[in-house]
Amino acid sequence: MDKPAAFALYREELEDTLRDLLDDGWPPLLYRMMRYHLGWEDADGNPTSGRGKALRPALCLLACEAVGGNWRTALPAAAGVELVHNFSLIHDDIQDQDRERRHRPTVWSLWGRAQAINAGDSMFSLARLSLLRLSEYGLDSGTVIEAARVLDAAALDMIEGQCLDLSFEDQLDIGLDTYLKMISKKTGALFGCSLRLGALAGGGDPEVVEGLDQFGRCLGIAFQVRDDMLGIWGMEVHMGKPLANDIRRRKKSLPIVYALANSEGEMRERLIEVYNRPSLDEDDVSDVLAGLESLGASEYCYRTAKDRKDEALAGLDALDISGKACDELREVAGFLLEREF
Repeated sequence: MDKPAAFALYREELEDTLRDLLDDGWPPLLYRMMRYHLGWEDADGNPTSGRGKALRPALCLLACEAVGGNWRTALPAAAGVELVHNFSLIHDDIQDQDRERRHRPTVWSLWGRAQAINAGDSMFSLARLSLLRLSEYGLDSGTVIEAARVLDAAALDMIEGQCLDLSFEDQLDIGLDTYLKMISKKTGALFGCSLRLGALAGGGDPEVVEGLDQFGRCLGIAFQVRDDMLGIWGMEVHMGKPLANDIRRRKKSLPIVYALANSEGEMRERLIEVYNRPSLDEDDVSDVLAGLESLGASEYCYRTAKDRKDEALAGLDALDISGKACDELREVAGFLLEREF
């Protein structure tokens, strides 16, 4: 299987599962907003070809296969994970006041904050309803209850991480360990949950279920660090120029946290001055980029992501699983963390 196919794995049946939850709902606007956010429709309700990458559901289904289960058994859990993830994106866009996601207007920018909150809340509720369908796929009630606990605990971890992330906006003394703990919750928890749910649905041994959860958490941290790097040094595909969008937004991502923790003298004073401003000009952005380069922030972040990826793969190798699905988990890990700068 090639790498893009690993991400697209089972997407058609996953979307069928999601559509069962989202079609024919009332009031129509609520379900239109959710279908729009998922990329299935435009703002007028016309079908579109857009869709997300479905990384977390793919990991869920692969984990089910890796422990010897039939991947279709885990479809309700995979759909639940995807709905929780998208609930968080709708609410994040409101909190960050982002007007665009995936090159389209965000839900709140089209229908207002109040209705977007309704759309996000509904996705969260539908996630639990989807998960409870595991009983229709032959799972016993104890496993279904445990799966519901796992999803709710991961959602709470994710929200705790988001709360910490928002609190960083008013801080300039964020420790590196504190930041990594935040992303272990905000991003790592749902990655780990995806794999744990898949392994539960597949009937995996408790030790393997726990190990796949830890694999996912490490992978999620590495993925977020890479995303932090792309937010500063990534190249816009069509424009061919550095975005540095996270700097313009004064976002305290890992490169900035590292720079603030390791700079001294005039450089530190300049960084603090820039990040205390309500808005930045291009000179400010250039100065921050120069400071990051002189401090080796990119190299630090790359090493951090690689270390977490290596830790994830070492943990995977230690588990008593093998076969095609395990190989595909390794392939997905490699694809997630390819550098695209």
